[in-house]
Amino acid sequence: MSERVVSPASDHNENPPEQRSEHSIETQTSLVERALRTLKVGDAFAVLDIQGDCGSVPDSPEGLFFEDTRYLSRFELRLDGKRPLLLGSVIQDDNAALTVDLTNPDILSGEKTMLPRDMIALNRTKFLWQGALYERIGLRNYDAHRRVFRLDCFFDADFRDLFEVRGMQRPHRGRRTVAVLPPDCVTFRYEGLDGVMRQMTMRFEPWPTRLASDRVTYEIGLEPDERRSIVITVACEEQEPGGTSRSEVPNFLKAFRDARRALRAVTSKVANIETSNDLFNEVVSRSSSDMYMLVTPTENGLYPYAGIPWYSTVFGRDGIITAMMLLWADPSIAKGVLRYLAKMQATDIDPAADAQPGKILHERRLGEMAQLGEVPFRRYYGSVDATPLFIMLAGQYYECTGDGETIEAIWPNIEAALRWCDEYGDRDGDGFVEYHRETEKGLANQGWKDSHDSVFHADGSGAEGPIALCEVQAYVFAAKRAAARLAIVRDRPDLAAKYISEANDLQSRFEAAFWCEEIDTYALALDGSKRPCRVRTSNAGHTLFAGIAAPERARRVAATLMGPDSFSGWGIRTLARGEPRYNPMSYHNGSVWPHDNGMIALGMARYGLKAQAARIFKAMFEVATYQELRRLPELFCGFTRRRHRGPTAYPVACSPQAWAAATPFMLLGANLGLQLDCAGNAVRFNDPILPDFLDEIVIRGLRLDTSRFVLRLHRYGRDVALNVLEHSGDARVLLCK
Repeated sequence: MSERVVSPASDHNENPPEQRSEHSIETQTSLVERALRTLKVGDAFAVLDIQGDCGSVPDSPEGLFFEDTRYLSRFELRLDGKRPLLLGSVIQDDNAALTVDLTNPDILSGEKTMLPRDMIALNRTKFLWQGALYERIGLRNYDAHRRVFRLDCFFDADFRDLFEVRGMQRPHRGRRTVAVLPPDCVTFRYEGLDGVMRQMTMRFEPWPTRLASDRVTYEIGLEPDERRSIVITVACEEQEPGGTSRSEVPNFLKAFRDARRALRAVTSKVANIETSNDLFNEVVSRSSSDMYMLVTPTENGLYPYAGIPWYSTVFGRDGIITAMMLLWADPSIAKGVLRYLAKMQATDIDPAADAQPGKILHERRLGEMAQLGEVPFRRYYGSVDATPLFIMLAGQYYECTGDGETIEAIWPNIEAALRWCDEYGDRDGDGFVEYHRETEKGLANQGWKDSHDSVFHADGSGAEGPIALCEVQAYVFAAKRAAARLAIVRDRPDLAAKYISEANDLQSRFEAAFWCEEIDTYALALDGSKRPCRVRTSNAGHTLFAGIAAPERARRVAATLMGPDSFSGWGIRTLARGEPRYNPMSYHNGSVWPHDNGMIALGMARYGLKAQAARIFKAMFEVATYQELRRLPELFCGFTRRRHRGPTAYPVACSPQAWAAATPFMLLGANLGLQLDCAGNAVRFNDPILPDFLDEIVIRGLRLDTSRFVLRLHRYGRDVALNVLEHSGDARVLLCK
């Protein structure tokens, strides 16, 4: 994802100010302390405070966003001028809606209590559908007397681009207007510098007592036990020059019903997991709900947007890895990712976008600043790993599904991606794929650790490009092998032999150039002078994930990663303690990322290191138990685990975040050795292991082609027994030791 840098609280006088990326996030407030609530449907998402309001704190990411623009920037509910008292605030289990229960505070007039607290109950239900935010405010009088009070809602729309919300300054902006249309409507319009008219329409039902450009007022009288509801709709839309406004939005009940139906349809094919551990059931249920909230229908199929609030859009790397994590549970997401990225694959050289023919998309943005080129992310290709990962995913998807039609459709894209790896990805012809940004506006580092300070040497000095990351070579190795298998399917044994030969050659050269005997792991990278960056990082764990590591060295890498300098007790750190630039509060230099740990655990399982994979699985589970909603965050700080304390949060982590949400699926698959073998018409469990917090797992709705299964796995010490509870179709279920 795009680079993020968090400013330190203070700088030592002897140190120069921290270099900052032009695409960093200014951190004036911590998302952790705000206890934010998030909703997302399609290209709209909302970030709300615990009461369901937004905009009460300056410089926060709260609001209603649509296609990378914040529309609603303020919405605050007041009862007789006071903020209601919070009783409860929950996101529904399937993330379909936010429900907040409130009551009135003591309302005083001088020394006289006009309305004692806890007399009026307020229930707020908020959800998104088709670019609109719906809210129903239910009111009920529990007093024995009639009560009269005033309800105000204060609102505003700032139409700020997401990159402005992140802290970037703009010298010029478009023109904003607001119109009050009595008795029930307020319309905000913003004519952007990109020529697009963005409009937000607010409607209130029933008609309010007073309506202004920044507030709506209801004078309400309730008899004892009387109930009343207010419905507010906030609809967002974009109009190109000469375009027309959208038609009326559906009413609250119809929209809520349609939103729930659409959610059920999207989640209908995912395998369901139920275990003997109720806490883990909550974790995996939340992961599934978060995943499908982030999954977005596109013209090419489903695509998991990366995360809220900063990355609710298409990212190539994130989408691919998320799809890999979910392959055994729902391969339809991989199909959507492959088709979408094939459609977006670069065909020309465009230095401003870091694009060359065959390269796979890094990021796509729809906001005003991207359209104007103020940020380079309209269609941006500045990631070095998305292209080989795309080929890897294609191979894995075919193995799980046998979907030759999709592979045939994207085969030209696979070949173009392979050519990019060999030509544009390896400009100096040394056989390794490197990156070097084309313009100063692009990302300085273009692996998954894309902070400006994430690639460096053992003395702490920055690595000068072009830079060849260790994990990228591993991905290219796996991509060549995947392409060879697909070439066999397409009856091209000549191509298969070519790709296998190239993969083997790369593996030999990789071992010679990247292995660092003195630190028992692979170098983070080679710099432009081919000098190894001899630092201990989690990147080396991805060489196990992709299978390039020699078996003996894979065991040594695993031992290094599971040692106390790398394994914090909560997971594997991005950078080992004791290395230069180590900072457990940094984004990429000492923090812990769930997806990183999931990929490493799968790599360890590939080499038979199941006990280590189970230890990572247990750590991630225990992290989730300390999180609100049992939700794994994008990342957290890498401080060493202490007794009676949970992990330390990272202040601006996305939550939910796609590859974090998908991590439990990868961890479970890794520990079970779960493999969907479509060619062999078999579901395989290769030397399964269950961590000690799980005695039993039931997997319902597992699919292989036309076969369906309900499977139960039970742990007996180190051994795992497998029972087929239900079975339709002719596929086999195999337990392999």
